[in-house]
Amino acid sequence: MKFIDPHIHMTSRTTDDYSRMREAGVVAIIEPSFWLGQLRTNVGTFNDYYSSLIGWERFRASQFGIKHYCTIGLNSKEANNEELAEQVMDLLPRFALKEGVVGIGEIGFDEQTKAEEKYFRQQLDLAKELELPVQIHTPHRDKKKGTSLSMDICLEHGLDPEWVIIDHNNEETVKEVLDRGFWAGFTIYPNTKMGNERMVEVVKQYGSKNIFINSAADWGISDPLAVPKTAALMQKRGIDQKDIEMVTYKNALDAFGRSGQMKEEDWETEQEIDLTEKFSGNSVLRGEQLPKNASSEEDILIK
Repeated sequence: MKFIDPHIHMTSRTTDDYSRMREAGVVAIIEPSFWLGQLRTNVGTFNDYYSSLIGWERFRASQFGIKHYCTIGLNSKEANNEELAEQVMDLLPRFALKEGVVGIGEIGFDEQTKAEEKYFRQQLDLAKELELPVQIHTPHRDKKKGTSLSMDICLEHGLDPEWVIIDHNNEETVKEVLDRGFWAGFTIYPNTKMGNERMVEVVKQYGSKNIFINSAADWGISDPLAVPKTAALMQKRGIDQKDIEMVTYKNALDAFGRSGQMKEEDWETEQEIDLTEKFSGNSVLRGEQLPKNASSEEDILIK
């Protein structure tokens, strides 16, 4: 099977993760802009971060046979620093139409403050102007209230729900999201939020229309193989193969493919990988390392 992980923070992951993901069938990923574990203090750090998403990280993924896309946005946590947020808003249009950018995100609410709402609305207007999908982060606290409010504001700004991905859903929010015609993303985190056992029950109850799953794997306890592992559990639990494909591959492609930046032929065309290739003078190899398929040593040996 082929998989798309439509929400994963690979900046926080290692090359081993890329290798394992590709071996498990992941062919494409989307990396949303997010905060880095602590608040940034100047606009230059945002500029460099966005540049890395469309540059180095896109290259790094390609070295393991994975197509990397991203969404660009001001995250809700950092929207509360209004002086800095104003400067970041000036940056966004410079990156939003770059190659590989498939939406504005992840944006939305954290503490559901007035400042968060202000910049959420501004970014919705930017997405509408640029005709890009929107990827929305729903809050960890008061999730149902924040999810409903996010959808209300999207409709108020005239966005078509088919262009809006509401992420980090759970059993409390999914019905309203689907009933209102939005895409419902589910994050599969170990021991919290949505485990894949719970995800199986969601698909059994609601089917596969407008639903897809992701790992959101970041710098915390998370699993970059959450999508293929959930597909395997769905098979074991008797979910129809077509439904599995929809929630682990096709729906994400349909939702983000509206950007015009993401097409199936991007990864279906066979491309030779050269691990000696460099980006800004840097490769994924170190020292005298050889590409994995060029080494005659056993995998267990470290020389």
